[in-house]
Amino acid sequence: LDPVSFARRPQTLLRVASWVFSIAVFGPIVNEGYVNADSGPELRCVFNGNAGACRFGVALGLGAFLACAGFLLLDVRFQQISSVRDRRRAVLLDLGFSGLWSFLWFVGFCFLTNQWQRTAPGPGTAQAGDAARAAITFSFFSILSWVALTVKALQRFRLGTDMSLFATEQLGAGAGQTYPGYPVGSGVEGTETYQSPPFTETLDTSPKGVPCSSCNFFTIKTVNEFTVTFPLLPL
Repeated sequence: LDPVSFARRPQTLLRVASWVFSIAVFGPIVNEGYVNADSGPELRCVFNGNAGACRFGVALGLGAFLACAGFLLLDVRFQQISSVRDRRRAVLLDLGFSGLWSFLWFVGFCFLTNQWQRTAPGPGTAQAGDAARAAITFSFFSILSWVALTVKALQRFRLGTDMSLFATEQLGAGAGQTYPGYPVGSGVEGTETYQSPPFTETLDTSPKGVPCSSCNFFTIKTVNEFTVTFPLLPL
């Protein structure tokens, strides 16, 4: 695997971009997403005081971060997978997860945007406003990157299916294919075995004749038990 060509692949670039976007979502929420409440020392979520919004954003970004790292390792080792079934499962896993996370990023973007619009202005809100806007912005970018990853995974799945069918057709055609023999006069001997013409065996150098005084023929037996009969000429 060439590292340069692997790094330039669109799928690799999309995974790296999604990995960076995930950090840009859960990082600001973890660092500045909780501010002091106006009525007490307790901390509250900057998104309208809804702790579920902060937890959802952190979980979504952290899950995307780990998934991008795992799928990058899978892409590196993908060419080493010899089983066609395992490759198909890997592509299906990529397709399913990318589609699911695209939907979750859309839900997260809408949820965080809605909660931020309902947030009342205050000292804590002004302090953590940049972190909230950064999380919302990169949530939107994450939708685009994960949708692109879903499309790439779908293309890989279709391409792999077509190639599998093509290979099956080729193997099926080759299994029943017969090959003609060498043409006559080509100078190449075939694999057939030929038998000698009949009656070409070497005769015994000293055949034993069986004369018959009362018969008009003379019989000779050869080595291979062939019997040859000669007529006797009258004297």
